[in-house]
Amino acid sequence: MKRVKCPKCDNYIVFDETQYTDGQQLVFSCPTCSKQFAIRIGKSKLQATRKEEVLDEQENANKCGSIVVVENVFHYKQVIPLCMGDNVIGRYVRGTDINTPIETTDPSIDTKHCIIRVQHDKRGGLQYILRDAPSNTGTFYMNQILRDQDRIRLEEGSIVTIGATTLILRVAQEG
Repeated sequence: MKRVKCPKCDNYIVFDETQYTDGQQLVFSCPTCSKQFAIRIGKSKLQATRKEEVLDEQENANKCGSIVVVENVFHYKQVIPLCMGDNVIGRYVRGTDINTPIETTDPSIDTKHCIIRVQHDKRGGLQYILRDAPSNTGTFYMNQILRDQDRIRLEEGSIVTIGATTLILRVAQEG
């Protein structure tokens, strides 16, 4: 027996998952609030290919660097290249105007969550400045929440948390 939670009222609905095949979609109607919602049984083909994928965290080392995205709850890893200027980071939703979208099912990430600005410092090297977009759930740097006016300089390996997802900065290699 398996149970699913209604997304509207958090009521649990119990069903026998052995009666269905992997990949089959089921539609439920909550007996408490009458909300209709669907789930897919088993693991999707997309998740299987993601886990087999080997990502090179240094693939953008000679450009402007990258962020490594690790979804803590969902165990999915991405490497997203950064560009000069503002890199607006958020959850990918069709039609949003962000330039650094994260492909995620994490509902606690806003569509425009935080910004990493890549710019040259006085010596010509790259520097990375983090700020909140502002977001609804906040942006955390080293377990400290950023206020709207905060600007944090990031270094190689800096850890930023947005929702249940961790971002790790990989800076560009010199030369």
